[in-house]
Amino acid sequence: MSALNPPVRPEAEWPLQPYTEGSVERALPLGTRLWQQAWLRKGLILAVLAILWELLARWQDNDLLLPTFSATMRALLEGFASGELLGRVGISLSVLLQGYVAGVLLAFALTLLAVSTQLGRDLLSTLTSMFNPLPAIALLPLALLWFGLGRGSLVFVLIHSVLWPLALNTFAGFQGVPETLRMAGRNYGLRGLRYALQILVPAALPAILSGLKIGWAFAWRTLIAAELVFGASSGQGGLGWYIFQNRNELYTDKVFAGLVTVVLIGLAVETLGFATLERLTVRRWGQQR
Repeated sequence: MSALNPPVRPEAEWPLQPYTEGSVERALPLGTRLWQQAWLRKGLILAVLAILWELLARWQDNDLLLPTFSATMRALLEGFASGELLGRVGISLSVLLQGYVAGVLLAFALTLLAVSTQLGRDLLSTLTSMFNPLPAIALLPLALLWFGLGRGSLVFVLIHSVLWPLALNTFAGFQGVPETLRMAGRNYGLRGLRYALQILVPAALPAILSGLKIGWAFAWRTLIAAELVFGASSGQGGLGWYIFQNRNELYTDKVFAGLVTVVLIGLAVETLGFATLERLTVRRWGQQR
């Protein structure tokens, strides 16, 4: 009987004393902490590229073909100090902002129509198949005929470069929204624009941000290329026109200074703009690692 029903021993609790002999947390080595800083890693990459550029230019020893990094930085500082380069950048960014905002608004309108009706989906699919493979710079001759030698031509090609990739990414993000979120929105009585803004847009925000970044890159490179081909807008030239003029006058250091400015603006928008927006939204919400 005792073998079938063994005695139950009373439970005992042994309280653990707190560990106070040493620190539980251990600080990482200084090198490891520094290497975890993204800005430092990127800065090292840029420094290595600058050193390679300087060595290659000195080895080639032909300032007309490839000026040194130091000469380019000197031309860059002189351009900003004189105000010429800063004015060119302001002109280009003002045109870019107009075209980018217009392209974003049209892309969202087209995408909202696509998620609302079957006709809208067919329209989006047809238009993106037709116009997305078409380079924006190829439309510049038509833009000059339609809008003349002014800012309107540049804005037109910028809208084309932003509209289609952003619309495709946004629509793909909307299509990937889980059905449970859709049903929850409908159960709360959300319809139309409120349903899109409160359910679809937050859930598809990673894809939307990706489309915004792609659209920005396309718009920026299209603007510089259009200014190189098209030239001045309403008597005022932007950053691409600055590069074109100095290339004609064989000021290669100023040409490279203009190119470096293009790169720096791209890095600034990516690092300070989109990276900050991602950190405050999709990464904080756990939608992106």
